Amino acid sequence: MKILVLGSGAREHAIILALRAERAEHELFVAPGNAGIAQDATPVSLDPLDGAAVTAFANEHAINLVVIGPEAPLVAGVADALREHGIPVFGPGRAAAQLEGSKSFAKRIMDAAGVPTGRAVRASTTAEVEAAFDDLGAPHVVKADGLAAGKGVIVTSDRAEALAHAEQYLPAGPVLIEEFLSGPEVSLFFLSDGDTVRALSPAQDFKRALDGDEGPNTGGMGAYSPLPWLAERFGSEQAFVAEVTRDVALPVIRRLDAEGTPFIGLLYAGLILTPAGVRVIEFNARFGDPETQVVLPRLVTPLSELLFAAASGTLEEQAEPEFSDDVAITVVLASEGYPESPQTGRPIEGLADAAAVEGVHLAHAATSSPDAPGGSPVASGGRVLSVVARASDFRTARERAYEAIGRISLDGSHHRTDIAARVSE
Repeated sequence: MKILVLGSGAREHAIILALRAERAEHELFVAPGNAGIAQDATPVSLDPLDGAAVTAFANEHAINLVVIGPEAPLVAGVADALREHGIPVFGPGRAAAQLEGSKSFAKRIMDAAGVPTGRAVRASTTAEVEAAFDDLGAPHVVKADGLAAGKGVIVTSDRAEALAHAEQYLPAGPVLIEEFLSGPEVSLFFLSDGDTVRALSPAQDFKRALDGDEGPNTGGMGAYSPLPWLAERFGSEQAFVAEVTRDVALPVIRRLDAEGTPFIGLLYAGLILTPAGVRVIEFNARFGDPETQVVLPRLVTPLSELLFAAASGTLEEQAEPEFSDDVAITVVLASEGYPESPQTGRPIEGLADAAAVEGVHLAHAATSSPDAPGGSPVASGGRVLSVVARASDFRTARERAYEAIGRISLDGSHHRTDIAARVSE
């Protein structure tokens, strides 16, 4: 197939690498991509937020499938523009994408669908925020209602810090004050064609910038898959997935369909396993980053078949996706100052040496081509690279990941040293 992927991060690179690894030889395009993705797909000078431009390109080049990676084009309605012209697209339309674009919308849908989640209060003023703090108690969970690139959430027992976070986002609109839920977190992806869902393998990501889950919230500093400890509570990964499919994914998909806003694309369920049961923390309307970097390398079923089936309404004809028994770990290399004020423009050395480690590949997140021919790529954002390692066990995968990241040089960069440490013991 001819496939156009919209986006420029490690998530999109992971999608393209999975498509590239298939036996079928696809013709892959990316808009806008980055220096690393350009080695695996043809970059297109195209604004991914411009639905008309994306549609025109897809028509002109006879694109068979468009895959929308980031949330911003979804909320901007790019999928709607493509569907209006009969172009298969993996990604929900603007209305359904509000599941991620508006935390309030997501809470309403969960309530209507009977999906288990924490209590939440919508607050538009400082006084309402304070009242919600009094009602729900500490620790305080404050979420920006709209898109915030993974950094609109704070969880803290410091009331002043929580209030300051709320006041940062109140000028743009209401915030959500939520009940604090305690337990391990799980990311679970569901492919949906608006009616049928197919689950991928669970993953866990690490949102805090520093070891030991300390420091500010980030877009994600690492992840691993599968989650062997799920079997202790649910009997097996399959049993856990079946429960979440029944109690979370299908009710939400059916509710959105009943409201005339079918969800076609990737439903990302951010879950927490509380003593009282599984609860939904949030939904996203696209593949998660960095979880995609560890889930897709383990996928045995051709990704293109799953994405096209979802986009064309034939997902029920697809068997449940199959996954390798291998484990995968990713460690994110971040620029100095990330997440508050990342430093960019610095050269990155040692990429070939890192990729030469057995079982390792690199997913580029924010890299630009060198200024001079033959030079080194430069960091162009906060999260620069995802170093991904596969192995038959977590101990070996961790050793490979950290050996590889140790071969990369980026002045001032930082990374967590405890990704998947607990499952490697």
